[in-house]
Amino acid sequence: MKEKKGRPATRISLLLFLAFFIGALPARAADRGQETSVRDASVQAQAPAPKTQAMKPDPKLKDKLAEFRLFMNAEMKRWEVPGMAVGIFKDGQIILAEGFGYRNAEKKLPVTPDTIFAIGSSSKAFTTMGLGILAEEGKIDWDKPVRTYLPEFKLKDEIATERMTVRDLVCHRSGLPRHDMLWYGSALSRKDIVDRLRYLDFSADFRETFQYNNLMFLTAGYLIGRVTNSSWEEFTRSRIFNPLGMTNSNFSVADSQKSDDYSLPYAKKDEAIIEIPFRTIDTVGPAGSINSSVRDMLKWVRFHLDKGKVGETQVISEAGQKEMYTPAMAMRSPMLSVQPDSQSEMSYGLGWFIETYRGHRIVHHGGAIDGFYYLNGFLPGDGLGVVIFSNLGGSPLVQISMGYILDMMLDLKPVWEKLSQEKFEKAKKDREKADEEKKKKEDDRVPGTKPSHALDAYADVYEHPAYGEIPIILKDTTLTGKFNSIEFNLEHWHYDQFKTKDIGSGAGGFDGLPAMFQTNNRGDIDRFTISLESSVAPIVFTKKTPAEMNDPEFLSQFVGDYEVMGAVISVVLKGNALFVSIPSQATVELVPYKGTEFNFKGVEGVSLKFILEQGKATEVVVSQPGGTFRGKRK
Repeated sequence: MKEKKGRPATRISLLLFLAFFIGALPARAADRGQETSVRDASVQAQAPAPKTQAMKPDPKLKDKLAEFRLFMNAEMKRWEVPGMAVGIFKDGQIILAEGFGYRNAEKKLPVTPDTIFAIGSSSKAFTTMGLGILAEEGKIDWDKPVRTYLPEFKLKDEIATERMTVRDLVCHRSGLPRHDMLWYGSALSRKDIVDRLRYLDFSADFRETFQYNNLMFLTAGYLIGRVTNSSWEEFTRSRIFNPLGMTNSNFSVADSQKSDDYSLPYAKKDEAIIEIPFRTIDTVGPAGSINSSVRDMLKWVRFHLDKGKVGETQVISEAGQKEMYTPAMAMRSPMLSVQPDSQSEMSYGLGWFIETYRGHRIVHHGGAIDGFYYLNGFLPGDGLGVVIFSNLGGSPLVQISMGYILDMMLDLKPVWEKLSQEKFEKAKKDREKADEEKKKKEDDRVPGTKPSHALDAYADVYEHPAYGEIPIILKDTTLTGKFNSIEFNLEHWHYDQFKTKDIGSGAGGFDGLPAMFQTNNRGDIDRFTISLESSVAPIVFTKKTPAEMNDPEFLSQFVGDYEVMGAVISVVLKGNALFVSIPSQATVELVPYKGTEFNFKGVEGVSLKFILEQGKATEVVVSQPGGTFRGKRK
């Protein structure tokens, strides 16, 4: 998506939204040690202490943590968050690993340091770490074209196709906007999606600007699988999870639910907090399907602060690790700014955002998927790492908590209690403004109109080469469709424009999308457009040709000679397509239209229809702008 200007101090960046497997089963609670309750004090690291300078004792730390707990409990009530988990690592020690609230609000099951949440787009850094390991082993080169490793890789932009490098894949400068609806709720494989990239429209030139894109990270993960002759999951588990001891992390919400300590996902709907279904995003895993816990993710930030080492094992060189924190693409505004006129610059490295927080360099990444929101970050110059989980999708409290912790641990003047209040008031005003905008849109509606055709004329299967099929049926008096796993109604707006209404799949972002049906020059409904990606023109879905019209057995009945106005035209079958030969003219392919009618390929307004009698083709009707002509079969 394209960045929009706004007040950095109060906005929650959409870059963290939709950040996005079969992994090792989560360890049993008995194997992880006793759970820590929501009221327990901070816990110490179980892994050997790294060889870093010992942290200077902070006599006020105990009081600071007590104040932080009070802050969290109060802010969770304000923002109506069911459960959160927080981890703080400083100078070789775990300062805090604690749960707040509930992982299951109905049963009042508490969040613990081992509760599994989704980390969403923070998974991207694991993908770039994998690429970094492969680069050090000489199996890939960051700056060689993707086609070196995936010869079939193709995009709509020829220059991007030929010049896109591995580095370009993972720093959001491809020129493609998000196109997230291609994978969201889809049953496609990674290979299927990589093969369909060639049909997606660009919204910017290659390397022109920062545009967040999960599909390029999916491609990077697919590349890892191809290069290693395995899969992204297998490589990440063996080369990252296992060395770091991340035994409570996995790649699929299906695996999370096999644990005895996992969080349910929640969302706010109509001013109420409700439990929602888990969203399976295994296909786009390299961009965001990892699930983990506070204890495991503290091992991850510690690994980064320890310069690529775990104990005495150098998983990746310090230089290789720093490559990921090197700015690769400039961005317009920082995420963690505490004042509207902040001059802090922000950039994207390889799977990480890089900015300065009140004079301290911070490397961070967030992630969100239905019902979960996560943020982790570390300050290399301060030996500080923070991980924060929430089971309420899109909750601003995740970013607010990060800011509070940074101020607390860096001995900065606290500002986030006030900012939280400001953000809360702004969120309220934003909701009111959204309601006003909705009313304004109602004013744009033309009253008293109706569709140009009977509703059953709109019911059919429509298709797009990348986004796939959308079947639309008439159920009673309502048009109902299905896109991927999202079921929706089409509510009439005006003329031939309808609007989508999600009917139970939980994809609230699918509500209110304009869908416009269009007719061809014969007056038939033959396509419809829907705004699945806001950065490009509405996506065009064309009416799908009936399968039998591409079936050689069905087509063979039309083969033969027909006499039309004294001339003999011959219809022949080649493969699964019909061709017509006309004297003194080139042979033309017949493109299926409907029933037994075919269009002349590349010839506007000319068609040929076969007339059947007792199941046999006996006549043809040739229609063209100058008239209609009939001919008998010879």
